[in-house]
This record gives sequence, structure tokens and C-alpha cells, in this order.
Amino acid sequence: MLYLWLKSFHVIAVVCWFAGLFYLPRLFVYHAMSNDETSHERFCVMERKLYRGIMWPSMVLTLVFGVGMLAINPGLFATGGWLHAKLALVLLLVVYHLVCGAQRKRFAAKQNTKSHVFYRWFNEFPVVLLIAIVILVIVKPF
Repeated sequence: MLYLWLKSFHVIAVVCWFAGLFYLPRLFVYHAMSNDETSHERFCVMERKLYRGIMWPSMVLTLVFGVGMLAINPGLFATGGWLHAKLALVLLLVVYHLVCGAQRKRFAAKQNTKSHVFYRWFNEFPVVLLIAIVILVIVKPF
């Protein structure tokens, strides 16, 4: 029963984390397009609150509940390569998350050098990872 509770909270945390992973780069698109100081300050506040208040706690909870599920059911490691592939993709998500944080700091310091077009493409990366992770977890292709 504890496993199912951990799984439920894991899924909730993943949804919250992905909401941030989708929205922060979208804010970067609009931030890169803005030219005035008022917009800059507004975007900096929004980006900081999203990153620190939603994305970090959601990522940490996602990882804690995921590790908890693996601790309760270590036999999952023997169920095939799908779990190893999923964990590799989650590691990529953590790196993406950290890159978003570094970019947020560059915006705050007015050191952004990338265009809004770059961020439109940058915003698609977590979508691709989400698709792959869901397929791995549901279909378990290998």
C-alpha cells in the first residue's frame, strides 16, 4: 500500500515539475522579446518564483518519491532495460532543469545572449523527454 501512495505522490510531483519545465522556457521567450525595464523586472520575478517556488520543490519531491519506490521495490531494476533508460532520461531532465536555472540567472543579470527563437526550440526538449519517459513506463519496450 505504501508503494501506491509513493507512486501517486510521485506522479503528482512529476506533473508539477513538468508544468514548470514547460512554462519557464516560455517565459524566456517573452523575456528575450522584451526591451523595457518594467518587463525585465516583471519577468525576473516570475521566473525566480516559478523556479524556486515550484520547480525545485517539485523536482526534489519527484526524485524522493521515485527513490522511495525503488527502495521499497528494488526488483524493478531486474524488470528490463526500460527503467534504466527512464532513469537516464530523468537525469537529462535534471540537467535541463539546472540549465534553466543558469539561464534564469543570466536574464536577471541582463546577460542573455540568445534570441526568442532559440528559446522556442529550447522549450521543446522536455516535451520530447516526457513522451519518451511515458512510453518507457507504460509500454516497457525493453
